[in-house]
Amino acid sequence: MGKDYYKILGVNKNASQDEIRKAFQKMAHQYHPDKQGGDEVKFKEANEAYQVLGNEQKRKQYDQFGADFEQQGGFGGGMGWEDFMRAARGQGGGDFNFNFGGNDFGDIFGDLFGFGSGSRGRGGRARGRDIEVDVELDFKEAAFGIEKELNLRKKTVCDVCNGNGAEPGSKLEKCATCGGHGQVLHNQRTIFGTIQQAVVCPDCHGQGQKPNTKCKHCGGDGVVTKNNVFKVKIPAGINDGESIRLTGYGEASPYGGVSGDLYVHSHIKKNKYFSRDGYDILTDCEISFPQAVLGDKVEIETLDGMEKIMIPEGVESGQMIRLKAKGIPYLRQKGRGDHYVKIKIRVPKHINRDLKKKLEDLKNEL
Repeated sequence: MGKDYYKILGVNKNASQDEIRKAFQKMAHQYHPDKQGGDEVKFKEANEAYQVLGNEQKRKQYDQFGADFEQQGGFGGGMGWEDFMRAARGQGGGDFNFNFGGNDFGDIFGDLFGFGSGSRGRGGRARGRDIEVDVELDFKEAAFGIEKELNLRKKTVCDVCNGNGAEPGSKLEKCATCGGHGQVLHNQRTIFGTIQQAVVCPDCHGQGQKPNTKCKHCGGDGVVTKNNVFKVKIPAGINDGESIRLTGYGEASPYGGVSGDLYVHSHIKKNKYFSRDGYDILTDCEISFPQAVLGDKVEIETLDGMEKIMIPEGVESGQMIRLKAKGIPYLRQKGRGDHYVKIKIRVPKHINRDLKKKLEDLKNEL
C-alpha cells in the first residue's frame, strides 16, 4: 500500500504549496539526523513526501493514483543528508530534481546557510553596479539605427595600477590570511548545526594577493570615479521603451571584481507625419472630393523621402493604400514592414452658387 505523504507532513489534502513547504521545513528542523533527538528515518520520509507534494505535477499524479502511486512510476526514494546539503548548495543531489514549483532548496534554506544569490561574481567577489540611462531618438533614428555618444560619470578601473591596487613599482605578495586562495573557511551556527562555508577573504578581497604599497591614485581598491565618453550603436528597428544591454559597461568593481552592465533605454520622440504599429508605419493623406472620384497621383512623405502614389478612382475615406517594404526595418532579421497610407477625403465647408448647382446636378445623375 502506498504511503500517505499528506499524513507524513501533517497537512490536509487541500493544503497550499506554502503550507506544504512550511511543514517540510519544520520537520527537517525537528528530525535533522545530526541534531540531538533527530531521526534520520523520519527525515528521509519527510523529504520523500516533499519531493512529491512540493511539485504541482507530481502532486496531481499522486492524488490521481492514490495507493497505486508507486506502481505507476512514483517518485519515492528520498535522499540522505549529504544529498540534501548538495541540493541546498545548488550542486544537485543524485537523481533528484529539487525545483518544486519555483521553490527550490536554495530559496528555502539560502538565507539560513548563506547559499542565496547576490550581486557577486565568480569566486564570490563583489560585482560592479549596473547603470541605466535613457536615450532620446528621432523617429527615423530609431527606424534606421544610429550611433549615439554617451557621457557617463562612473567608477572605472584605475588607469595607474590597472585595477590591481598596487602603486607602480611595488610588488604583489601572496595573501597570508587565505594562503593565496582568495577565500577562507567560515563556520556558521544554524538550527541544523554548524555549517562550514568558503567566503571571500576579507584581507585580499578575493584576489589571493596584496600589494606592498597601495596605489595612491585609487587608494588600493583598483577603481576611480571619472567621466567616460563612449559611443553606443542603436540598432535599426528599435521600439520605444526597448533596452540595449551592454555587458561590462556598468561600474567597475573594486579589487578586480566583475564590472556591472549598462542598460540603454530608448525613448522615441513623436513624429507629426508617422505613427508606428510594430514594424509598420501609418500616415494620413488628405485628398479632395474630385480626386477621390476621378483618381490622381499625389506626393507623400515616406521614411525614404518624398514619393508619388496612385490614388485609385472611387477611393473611399478611410481606405488604406499599402506601400510594401516601406516601413520599419526588422530588428533581428532582414526586410522591412509596410507603410500604410490612410485616405481622408476633404469636404469643403463653403462653396459658391455655381459649384453648388453642379453638385446638385451630379447628385441627381448618381
